[in-house]
Amino acid sequence: MEKETAVDEASVRLIERFEAYLAHEANAAAHTIKGYGSDLRQLAAFLATRGGALAEVDVHGVRAYLASLAGVARKTSVGRKLAAMKHFFRWCTRAGERGDDPAATLAAPKREQFLPPHLTVDEMFRVLDGIRDPGPIPARDRAILELLYSTGIRVSELVGLDWADVDRRGQVVRVLGKGRKERVVPIGATALVALDHYGRRWPADRRRDRDAVFLNARGGRLTVRSVARVVARWVGRAGTRVAASPHAFRHSFATHLLNGGADLRAIQELLGHASLSTTQRYTHVDFARLAEVYDKAFPRA
Repeated sequence: MEKETAVDEASVRLIERFEAYLAHEANAAAHTIKGYGSDLRQLAAFLATRGGALAEVDVHGVRAYLASLAGVARKTSVGRKLAAMKHFFRWCTRAGERGDDPAATLAAPKREQFLPPHLTVDEMFRVLDGIRDPGPIPARDRAILELLYSTGIRVSELVGLDWADVDRRGQVVRVLGKGRKERVVPIGATALVALDHYGRRWPADRRRDRDAVFLNARGGRLTVRSVARVVARWVGRAGTRVAASPHAFRHSFATHLLNGGADLRAIQELLGHASLSTTQRYTHVDFARLAEVYDKAFPRA
């Protein structure tokens, strides 16, 4: 078995300082810090095999690392690693750790265009209306799926919800999104009914965490992985075209709003996207609707 090349201590300390900067000064999300740290440690390990280190690597060393990923990693993954390096080396120059930025002139690979999976309106209704089993667990699961579809929030935002975040009178929920940015999102009446039904059915002895909305069987806050299993279970029962994940509910929410005539910028606000281009990738406009809009709006159609 080939022995793994040890990363030099200076590179390790540099990455740890960068992670501290991301957490305390850049206010980056936890998964961003984890992802950037992992990407930089992979770069440092690659450089170590060539006798190099992060503090001394030049543009040719960075290019060599990116070239080593060709055919191994997807373009989106390579693009994310390059983004991590660009952010890291910019910080290095500002912090006085380096006098130059070896990643400054490098361009990200052209992104692959993937249509994210989503459910049709009929499929979504089939999934939601199919949860009719008695008991507190199905009541909780129905509330989870109704809330994901009604609000379009991320699964991480859903598991972080407290009862204090739900405003029934105003029909909104307050969520903490990426970069710890707070936003208020409307919630439909059907989802509120499902949420109240779940709250009434959940046993008092399974409420170890009194603040959390969604609890596991032991009474603690539900995890992202557990929600993914809940979604997979009920989507699988409904026999949809795609094996939808919690994120597919977010895509479906955006797509169904857009197909119903909602403005793309309004959807951007609801989803909490910083960029409109991100929102566009979350939506699927069916050609029949586009043709109908064209026929009605274009004078020479």
